[in-house]
Amino acid sequence: MENPSPSIALTPTQRLRERRRRLRSVRQRAAFWLGALLVGLIALAFAWLADHAFEQFEWLLGQSAYWPWLVTPLGFALLAWLTQGWFKDAKGSGIPQVIACLKQPSRRLRSRLLSVPVAIAKMLLTVLALLCGASVGREGPTVHVGAALMYNFGRRLGLHGRHALSGLILAGGAAGIAAAFNTPLAGVVFAIEELSHRMEQSFNGLILMAVLIGGLVTLGLVGRYSYFGDLSAALPLSRAWLAVLACGVLGGVLGGLYCRLVLPAKRGPLAVLGAWRARRPVLFAGACGLVMALLGLISGNHIFGTGYAETRALLDGQPQTDALFILWKFLANVVSYLAGIPGGLFSPSLAVGAGMAPWLVDWIPGINLQTAGLLGMAAYLAGVTRTPLTATVITIELSHSQDMALPILAASLLANSISARISPVALYRAFANQLLDSIAPLQAKSSTPPVADAPPR
Repeated sequence: MENPSPSIALTPTQRLRERRRRLRSVRQRAAFWLGALLVGLIALAFAWLADHAFEQFEWLLGQSAYWPWLVTPLGFALLAWLTQGWFKDAKGSGIPQVIACLKQPSRRLRSRLLSVPVAIAKMLLTVLALLCGASVGREGPTVHVGAALMYNFGRRLGLHGRHALSGLILAGGAAGIAAAFNTPLAGVVFAIEELSHRMEQSFNGLILMAVLIGGLVTLGLVGRYSYFGDLSAALPLSRAWLAVLACGVLGGVLGGLYCRLVLPAKRGPLAVLGAWRARRPVLFAGACGLVMALLGLISGNHIFGTGYAETRALLDGQPQTDALFILWKFLANVVSYLAGIPGGLFSPSLAVGAGMAPWLVDWIPGINLQTAGLLGMAAYLAGVTRTPLTATVITIELSHSQDMALPILAASLLANSISARISPVALYRAFANQLLDSIAPLQAKSSTPPVADAPPR
């Protein structure tokens, strides 16, 4: 056997570099795959805690319909007080924090917003929000928690490259969505459409595999299930397609209006509210809790929590609420977000969108509650988040209604276009920019180098 050519033989230094490269590749894959497995497990635990917390609130409602007048204002005030100090980075939905960390790859910023204590606080405070009846979801917080877990897991395995850590954050956030809803495909679309508008080519496969692992953990432990059941709805080509136009317009208008109401305003009544919230955040949150209790009393106590039960009943053709549910739930979502407490808006937004159905079935022939509800869910979610592809895929995967793909996509794209005219800046991007603007002066001040002595002449 001939000896290898001298030009092919590796020197000891080159062999050492090759071993280090292979070891780094192994650590990188372990960080993505094992980290995604961890995200899936934590997402399941988070879902269990959130569901049981809201069950306790419903138990209180069963004892007396007046409990929200005490529990909700005090709970909102407590959450606002907790998020003014040590837990200030755990407020809101969590998706803006992840976008900010991807947009500004600063190690100091990422260590602050994606720390393990912040992730734990995010989970516990969201559970507390549901325990006091807030109209919030757990999907946005799961994105934040997933990104934080993947980022810190990668750091523990010795990954420090900027691109590798960005890929971990992106994969963790997307795996969070996949595990929270058991919608792996929606997690992939969400990663591309919302979290990052560009992805490093070398990490596409790892990110895809991590998202799928996060979703498959839920599938393996809970079994095959659909969030809203196997609806298998369809919309034949007929006058019933007027519902696509109606849902797209209404979803876009309401979604854009929601963004305008919760985003900071520079003038008008909303600016006055914003100033009050900045000066007295705890008192403002308590007042929001009183408004929530009032909305609960008016709506028959159907506006608290994620709205899952009301949405599921409506899609099953046996609604528990009247036609005004869409109005009360919309206002409850606005009030809960303005309070500044931790919690997401995916599930509550789906509930608002489903609330369009009772109106549409009375006016459009050939459409039922199930079909109208799915169109409304996707359209309103697209109008709020400005992610029409994610809204489409989530709605289809949540209901196993592949035959509705084209009408749902059409309604989502129309809603996204109309919402963009009402509120030009996308909601999550606006909050991420606001977060970066608030942190930038502190970073500049802490990173300003000392003035050097003048060189000798």
